[in-house]
Amino acid sequence: MIRPLFTSLFLLSSLCVNPEGIHAEMPAYACEPTAEDEMGPLYVQGAPERNEVGAGYLLMGTVRSAADCTPITDARIEIWMAGPQGHYGDEWRATLFSAGNGSYYFRSHVPPNYGTGRPHIHIKVSRDGYKTLITQHYPAAHAGEAIFDLILVPD
Repeated sequence: MIRPLFTSLFLLSSLCVNPEGIHAEMPAYACEPTAEDEMGPLYVQGAPERNEVGAGYLLMGTVRSAADCTPITDARIEIWMAGPQGHYGDEWRATLFSAGNGSYYFRSHVPPNYGTGRPHIHIKVSRDGYKTLITQHYPAAHAGEAIFDLILVPD
């Protein structure tokens, strides 16, 4: 009984010394930032502005600030993916921008499983005042659409 009491008092005293306690290292975000993922070797700048590169899969969501969850207007979203046969090419690349309410959509074929990993769509999001986000979306099996919010961390 004395040992648990001692441990509790010790933890309580450490909170008094550091008011932020054990959460001092974690930044406080109102919205959880989107997890970063690898860019991969096949990114190419200058993809054409468009929201469609095929049919059969719809990716949509909202670009938001991690600080307060507000929508981010006019964020540049670059997308690249493998074509239906598993090869990357300019016809499977797009640049789009988030709307006034932060929303975006991208229509394509279902990403293929081409032997090097799970089917995925590469995404790079940039906007002044925020850290550039490089991530990937992994569609659920047999899904025709998904909601994938892109939460950016302020600079």
